[in-house]
Amino acid sequence: MRVSELSDDDRKWVQERTELLFGGDFVVSRDEVHDPHKLPGFIATEGPERVGLATYSIDGPDCELVTIDSLCQFMGIGTLLLERVEETARQAGCTRIWCITTNDNLDAQRFFQKRGFVISEVRLGSMAKIRLLKPNVPRIGCYGIPLRDEIELSKPLVDLPSREPFQLPPIDC
Repeated sequence: MRVSELSDDDRKWVQERTELLFGGDFVVSRDEVHDPHKLPGFIATEGPERVGLATYSIDGPDCELVTIDSLCQFMGIGTLLLERVEETARQAGCTRIWCITTNDNLDAQRFFQKRGFVISEVRLGSMAKIRLLKPNVPRIGCYGIPLRDEIELSKPLVDLPSREPFQLPPIDC
């Protein structure tokens, strides 16, 4: 498998994948509209076939993973793409990477948490506002779960100082 930077030849495919996965050629996170086909990113290929992609946006010390898509689950494609984005973000001086998923996307929540991300914010009811921009966003999502909320996950890209584990003081009886 090969992971390389998105090329101009890949942009139309990225736009088509975005339309298929997100119901339009743009995505919304934190009320910001992104056009993934215009963002920097990486593409995974197996021989001549495109098997995954990731797009990102760097803003100061933060890198937003805007989209990540693996056409074949459990083959390491998403992990390779995420590692390339993290490496690029570190080289750009970023100290944190973050992404948005939805309350119904349990697979994404599992994927990111297994790779060191933590839930850093939940925006309850935010999908109602997104539907004003994208009316075709479904009301029922994965696993029959009502699609209502944005979940933000984040991961530090720098080593955090180690801390002594918290211990309760002795109880004086």
